[in-house]
Formats: sequence, structure tokens, C-alpha cells
Amino acid sequence: MSVRPTRILGPAEWEEAAALLRTGGLVVFPTETVYGLGARADQEAAVRAIFEAKGRPADNPLIVHLPSVEAIDPRIARLDERSRRLLEIFSPGPLTVIAARGEAIGDAVTAGLPTVGLRVPDHPLALRLLEGAGCPVAAPSANRSGRPSPTDLASAREHMEGRVDAILDGGACPRGVESTVVRVEAEGVRILREGAITQEALARALDGAPVFGPGEAAAEGPAVAPGSRHPHYRPQARLQLMSAAVLLAELAAQPDPRLRAIVLRDSVSDPDARDPRLTIVADLEDFARRLYALLHAFDRAGATRILVEWPPDRDLGRTLRDRLRRACGDGDPSAA
Repeated sequence: MSVRPTRILGPAEWEEAAALLRTGGLVVFPTETVYGLGARADQEAAVRAIFEAKGRPADNPLIVHLPSVEAIDPRIARLDERSRRLLEIFSPGPLTVIAARGEAIGDAVTAGLPTVGLRVPDHPLALRLLEGAGCPVAAPSANRSGRPSPTDLASAREHMEGRVDAILDGGACPRGVESTVVRVEAEGVRILREGAITQEALARALDGAPVFGPGEAAAEGPAVAPGSRHPHYRPQARLQLMSAAVLLAELAAQPDPRLRAIVLRDSVSDPDARDPRLTIVADLEDFARRLYALLHAFDRAGATRILVEWPPDRDLGRTLRDRLRRACGDGDPSAA
């Protein structure tokens, strides 16, 4: 692909970023989850440039970002009453709802599917940008396809400088993992991709209405939910998942300075006397917020192996387990 001169814009320069989006440009911008790579969703050429910049498979659909639920008109998507209500409850926020696409949204956004994912991000700079752009913005995470998503300016620049027209600096992303993708079905709400809003949080907000976890993805054809099939989130180092006890024993036995490890605070008896190669995360929220930034930092440090404690199979732990399994790549993620 041809090299694009990339402007690094400060938060006050969001209007320039909005103008670039309006005219078909590529802009990296912050959200509460990760940095997104945006282009106007109603221009096929602009959308196809996203896939080129990322090296993203064409059968992996994109999420359309809007400044409000009210901005979703029938040309963008046809929302049934239950789907609209779900978006109203969680917007702005890290929830993506699948709906029937409108005529303004082309095949490049949806991978040829008749549906499109919609969300309103919970980030003041993103909302100003989207309002100023005045158009629906398709935006996957701003990483090279398969790599960990960027959650700070430095990581976004590593992935996208020279590939986009501008990167809008919004500091560190407070959530750190992608949005939860859901679809309203006759029986209840189906989670298609675990994300920053947990199954438990959905059930609480919906006052006990049925919320179902992800099912098996179809073996062929486009994925309904972005990021639900292709390899994702892989660092350059080999990542392995294991219990905290096995991880700590392995770290003690291996003096290799290129080894790195992540463990939950509750799993360490003395967090003040520890190996400098070990990162201790306070809880699941801290784990989610820092995961991608740590993977990028380990790659910069030249790590060759990363040991990670299996998070518990509950709440955000399920989202983390999903991302970590994908980050392991081929083979058994728990193999030592």
C-alpha cells in the first residue's frame, strides 16, 4: 500500500479530524474501549481503505459508530423496538447491537451480510468527532490485523502511522477491551462477542430477561460479529496461559530476562517482593484495562515468552479468557 502522511492531532484539533472523515479520509480516534480506525461508512472506497490499512480479511464485518441513538436513521439501520431500547439503556457505552442494515451501508462494511453492528462510544472526544463528522463512521480497532488492539497513542502510532491521514490523541482508553456484541432474538439477548459489558451486567440491566452466551461460530461465510473468528490480539512473543501456582514456579525456575508474566494480585502472597519480570494486576477491571498495553510493552522490550494467569470464568474474566485464547495463536494455550 502507498504511504500516507499521518498528522498527529491533539484533542483540541478534533474538528480537523472530523473534516478528514467527511471527505473520505482515514482517522484513528480514541474510544472508551480501544483506539478505532475510522472512515465514513456510507462511502465504499473509504471503507475499503480500512481493510487495506489493517490487512483485515474482507469477511470480517465492521462496527458503525454514531454520536447518539437518535442519529440512527433508517438509511443506516432498521432498528426494531427491542434493539433500540437495548441501545438506549447502554449508550453511550461499550455495547454493539446487530440490526438490519439500511441502504446507505454497503457490502464492504457488513461483509455482504444483511445486518450491521451499531454502537455509541462512551468517550467525549469520540462523541465530538462523530457529531462533527456528521456521517456514520465504520471503525474496527486501529491495529494491524491479528495484533493486540491499541489502547494508547504510542501503540496506535506503531500500527497506523503512514497508513492513515490522522491519529487523534485521546490518552489511554479507560476500558481496554472491545465492546460486547449482541443480537436481540425471540428468546432474549444473544451475546455474539464477549466484551467490556459482561453477561451479568446485561442481565441486571434487563431486569432478569434472558441473556445467552456466545454460540459456536459458523464454519463458513462471513462472521456476524466482528472479531469472532479470525486470529486476533497476538503479540510477537509466545503467550501461554496457566494457573498462578504454575506460572510463579516457572518464573522462579527460568532466569531468562526475555520472559514476562501477568498475575492477579490475589494470587501473589507478597506483591512487594517480586520478580521485576512479573506484572501484578489489581483485579479483573485492571487486567482488562492494561492487557493490550502490556502485550505491546512486552513486545517493545523484546520478550520471547509471556506467561499469563488464567482469569476466573466469570464477569470480565470470560472476556479476558476469550482475548487470551486468541492471543495464544495455534496450539494448546495452556501448554508449557
